[in-house]
Amino acid sequence: MLRRRLTSDVQDAASGGRELARRLANDRKFRREVAAAVRHAALARQRSRRRAGVPAALALAATDNVIRRELTESWARLRSAQARVEKQRRRRRRRLVTLLTGLAGAAAVIKWRKGKSSAADGSGSVRVIQESIDVDVPVSTAYNQWTQFEEFPRFMDGVEEVRQLDDTRLHWVASVGGKRAEWDAKITEQHPDRQVTWVSEDGKLTRGTVSFTERGPSQTTVDLSMSYRPEGLREQVGSTTGIDRRRVRGDLERFKELIEGRGAETGAWRGEVSEGVSQ
Repeated sequence: MLRRRLTSDVQDAASGGRELARRLANDRKFRREVAAAVRHAALARQRSRRRAGVPAALALAATDNVIRRELTESWARLRSAQARVEKQRRRRRRRLVTLLTGLAGAAAVIKWRKGKSSAADGSGSVRVIQESIDVDVPVSTAYNQWTQFEEFPRFMDGVEEVRQLDDTRLHWVASVGGKRAEWDAKITEQHPDRQVTWVSEDGKLTRGTVSFTERGPSQTTVDLSMSYRPEGLREQVGSTTGIDRRRVRGDLERFKELIEGRGAETGAWRGEVSEGVSQ
């Protein structure tokens, strides 16, 4: 009797539960609420895992020798890989520089060979270099120092000696393209605080003009323009690769260092020269 009653109660409960489930399943509002509850529960689990996971992992790594060793080895492998990548990058840069230098050298050889015949009759190409620099001294100080031609070796790279023969003529001794060269130059124009122009009379064909522009009571812009005809392979390579331009730039920077370091000129010649004649 008792068994039949319990069986009947279970069947009634199951029947009632199925009916309740059926009704709830057909209730849209209930379904939305259940779905929202499931999503919130999932997000809550994820947040709890993130909060607890990282500190727990760090704590475990701090106390586990195996994990520490694996992390150290992984870091070492990463650094090694970075070093290999950087080494490959440097190697590629060196290859590129070598290639460009080789191409420039080849171009210079071709240019030199083509220009040999024209150089014989003085019709070879002329290289022109123009550079400028600001010096923090009055224009008269900068000009006066430049007129001390015999002191050019103090700031001009490769210049061994400049000897002033008279008011308008200079004798130069310099290393050009790895070779020692000598030539005489004549000052064609010289105007105080403004300009000095010279041209070679023999030997090395050169021409130059240095101009001085006042920028303020204690600042001057020095503009240097030089031209020459490259002779031989080394000079052609220097011209093609820009070595000669960097050399001129270095001369101006050393002049700036010299005159600003002293703060005053070592001498002065303020005579006028026009069309090669001293006034």
